[in-house]
Amino acid sequence: MMARTDHAVLAVFASTLFLSALLLFSVQPMFAKMVLPRLGGAPSVWAVSLCFYQAVLLAGYCYAHVLNRFFSRRWVFLAHLALLGSAALTLPVQLPASAEPGGGEPYLWLLSILVLGVGLPFFAVSASAPLLQCWFSHSGHPHSADPYFLYGASNYGSLIALLTYPIVLEPAMGVSMQACVWSGGFVLLALLIAACGVLSRARSKLMPAAVSGVGYTATIHLTWSQRTRWTALAFVPSGLLVAFTGYLTTDIASVPFLWVIPLAMFLATFILVFRERTLVPHQLLLKAQPLTVAGAFLGFSSPGGAGWLLAVVTGFGAFIVTAMVCHRELYDSRPMRRYLTEFYVWMSLGGVLGGTFAALLAPQLFNEIYEFPILLVLGFACRPGLAAALFDRREVAAGRRSPLMLLTAVVALALSLALFDTTEFLRLIIVLPPLAIIGLLMLANRERPFRLLAHAAVGGLTLLLLPAAQSQGKVERSFFGIHRVLLVGGGSVRVLMHGTTIHGAERIRDKSGNVVTQAIPTTYYHPGSPLARGVAPARQIGAGNLVVGIVGLGAGSMSCYSRPDETWRFYEIDPVVVRIARDVRHFTYLSRCRPNADIVLGDARLALVKEPAGRFDYLIIDAFSSDAIPVHLLTREAIALYLSKLAPDGILALHVSNRRLDLPGVAAATALSVRGTFAALATDRPAPEDEAKPSNVLFITKSANAIAPILAWSDSKPVVDAEVAPWTDDYSDVPSAIWRRYFR
Repeated sequence: MMARTDHAVLAVFASTLFLSALLLFSVQPMFAKMVLPRLGGAPSVWAVSLCFYQAVLLAGYCYAHVLNRFFSRRWVFLAHLALLGSAALTLPVQLPASAEPGGGEPYLWLLSILVLGVGLPFFAVSASAPLLQCWFSHSGHPHSADPYFLYGASNYGSLIALLTYPIVLEPAMGVSMQACVWSGGFVLLALLIAACGVLSRARSKLMPAAVSGVGYTATIHLTWSQRTRWTALAFVPSGLLVAFTGYLTTDIASVPFLWVIPLAMFLATFILVFRERTLVPHQLLLKAQPLTVAGAFLGFSSPGGAGWLLAVVTGFGAFIVTAMVCHRELYDSRPMRRYLTEFYVWMSLGGVLGGTFAALLAPQLFNEIYEFPILLVLGFACRPGLAAALFDRREVAAGRRSPLMLLTAVVALALSLALFDTTEFLRLIIVLPPLAIIGLLMLANRERPFRLLAHAAVGGLTLLLLPAAQSQGKVERSFFGIHRVLLVGGGSVRVLMHGTTIHGAERIRDKSGNVVTQAIPTTYYHPGSPLARGVAPARQIGAGNLVVGIVGLGAGSMSCYSRPDETWRFYEIDPVVVRIARDVRHFTYLSRCRPNADIVLGDARLALVKEPAGRFDYLIIDAFSSDAIPVHLLTREAIALYLSKLAPDGILALHVSNRRLDLPGVAAATALSVRGTFAALATDRPAPEDEAKPSNVLFITKSANAIAPILAWSDSKPVVDAEVAPWTDDYSDVPSAIWRRYFR
């Protein structure tokens, strides 16, 4: 009978933790999707939202720790129920009716909307995990003395939410319905938490708590070195998650939802090793770590051509093994249950710091994804016993390392100054000396762990100092990704790459090797392309006063179809792209064709709202050629906005070429869902050339007369039937678009 009761108690606690994590990981994309149409700029919305959620998660853990440390269990139970009740009054999760960005800083507006819209429910749910584990530790269950294994149940919930939201929940219902379902889940969670509290209190009075110090750090008093170690052990894998995701989606393959895989594997590492009986032997991980990291350095240096497969496999291996080493060390260094909530506070702090370093600080310091190999090197410092040996006071007191430190710092600074310009020198100065110092210190020590770390540090230094294959050409990094300007075709064509996607090209030498003196657009914008041919009918509409709007600057190719007396305005979200397009050392389209180009920085949907109605004769939305599509620019509400800015006979052109998604079908269905529209799809298949690219362009007008010249083209056809459901600000289905692209 007692065994059945124990099983029932464990099932209730595990189910509650599972649901708690499920709600945490599903509300994040749901609420960010609500905000996107209001604030646009998907990268900034997701990044700010992620930082907000990490900060609130840390706050929730701190709240749980304070309650557990300073209040009785009875008051903790009542206080948390009161918090859950207060949070329930704010449901369903939704934007305020008047939630529109003002004239101030959009980031502050977004943070305020996050606080008002989802802050209290998210805070209440985030605090539940450590409190539930703490309550379980007083439940009298046979495993109550070591409740950390319950963390695995929460990670199962996180993993399922992560995988099912984009594949199941998002395609099945709009965000309004999602919010209602989430609210129901929150109420259920509150009831389960209440049940857990009642069970814990009832059983703690009837049964003595299990006492065990085996398997964890049974420390009476915590030290700051222990707290620092917990923070560091969480810092490295959290930073690696962000860094490897950026490396994978930017330099290897820009595929929709590819970011889900590293995050899923990150959660899986907790499930595999954050438990009493690890599913992967720790000694095997320690032996595999140097091999996988060495392979990752090799793959990182040669991702071009067939090397991409090596980069993917070795990068995944190093990331997963290093994360499991760190997470297992976290589990092995867990304290007795008295310090459970504080343990999670420092663990959460390390996660926040690691994510902030990789997401916000590293892009300001490095033009490449150098944070990935740097964090792999730091992962060696998380191996058992290494940190204690490194900071051995006897070695430091003996002064044996000071000369090496000084010499290494001087050499590293000299190499940095000699090999890099001032800007790169200032960036690398932050990284090179510490890595060099660690490497030489390890080599100078005879202990095997030090020699092991030395090889990793030297490998990292070599990677930073020697040019990798992926670093060819001029590289600039911004908040929106990595941009490369490369010479291809034997140096005859200069190409602008954003990750793995071409965003423009210019021929600088003809096939005879002579310098090209005239700027002729190429790739998707060659003279016979639909986007270029669309200028002529629009010019007839403008009657000598053509007004053109182009969303997406790229290399500035389209500017060469303009005339001096016409009005052309470009909208570009990334200032680095503007700088590259204006730099005559890279591209000459703007300097030759539109030297005083009118360029508006910011998200196009927000910028177009400010334009007067009926302004444009020709409006081009060229933001979908990348694989990370801004969904908020392709919804019914967005297309209605574009059409409202067109002249009565104006033409809207959506450049829907995409390697991964069936965007023509989605765009056509969405356009036809707007009343009174006419649409034609032009499919350009140019003769094979080095710089000409095939393209799909959907033209939309408000009148039959405006669409007639386009329908006269041999490569265009009218769009009259919607084969798929239209996308709206409330509903989109990216997985189905991927499926149709490959299997229809």
